Amino acid sequence: MRIGVDVMGGDYAPQNIVLGAIESLSKISSDTSLVLLGDKPRILDICRQNGCDASSFEIVHTSQVIRMNEHPVKSYTSKKDSSLVAGFNMLAKKELDAFASAGNTGAMLTGCQTALRPIPGIMRPCISAEMPLLNGKKMLILDVGFNTDSKPDMLYQFGYLGSIYAKEMMGIENPGISLLNIGEEEDKGDMVAREAYKLMIDSAHYRFCGNIEANHLFSGDIADVVVTDGFTGNVLLKQAEGMYGLTQSLDVKHKFFEGFNYESYGGTPVLGISSPVIIGHGSSSPLAVANMVLKAESALNNKLVGKFIEAFSYEH
Repeated sequence: MRIGVDVMGGDYAPQNIVLGAIESLSKISSDTSLVLLGDKPRILDICRQNGCDASSFEIVHTSQVIRMNEHPVKSYTSKKDSSLVAGFNMLAKKELDAFASAGNTGAMLTGCQTALRPIPGIMRPCISAEMPLLNGKKMLILDVGFNTDSKPDMLYQFGYLGSIYAKEMMGIENPGISLLNIGEEEDKGDMVAREAYKLMIDSAHYRFCGNIEANHLFSGDIADVVVTDGFTGNVLLKQAEGMYGLTQSLDVKHKFFEGFNYESYGGTPVLGISSPVIIGHGSSSPLAVANMVLKAESALNNKLVGKFIEAFSYEH
């Protein structure tokens, strides 16, 4: 398996990205090889400074960088020799099996939409994130940022994608799916939420557990997968990251809160596209980068994309 890593993407690139790649070498399978895309002299220099044999990696030199504050579409279109665009091109040509980056999220989403084809039958890809529950397990929330506006049938489909992910990546045999709403009753919420509820309660694809309110999200006794639109999901994700920051500032130590640390999950996979893509946090530390690589490897080992293709081809 060949996993591409965008060395130039992120607030602390290339230093943290290369260090994370080095850290992941002791954790990935011997059958997995890492392809580092970026400024080759800088990559070699960081490896040398940290006592790492650069031959442990395949290095693809690129001359351009898409900065975190650049316009996603314009930069993706104009910077053809950037590490991010090169990664997507290699992925599309099957020269990589997966691609991971902590770079410009908008440009990553542009790459997902332009370089890769969606899985037939999937209306819109989405981004998911794993979060902790009080019972020690984890739940999956999606969408957390790809689609700021979602239609009812898209939310229904997110539930299907989430149920497959929960089975294959989280080991949950019969995951419960809930719809994030402002009340438990089926007539609560806006028109989109009410219509989505009607679709989900009759689902033949997954076990629907009804609406879930935000104050019950982390209790662990309602749902394994929580469905929402990308706007609400992104707010929720950033609020959780902010809460973790507050607990650190207040010196509150508890295993539950540690689950909100983005370093522990590394990155969020894009669900519904033809190849595994992992989007990391912009301020990723070496540990977060290493876990981002491991997330990509896990998606490949569990044949996640193949499971999506199989499920949706059966429907069509």
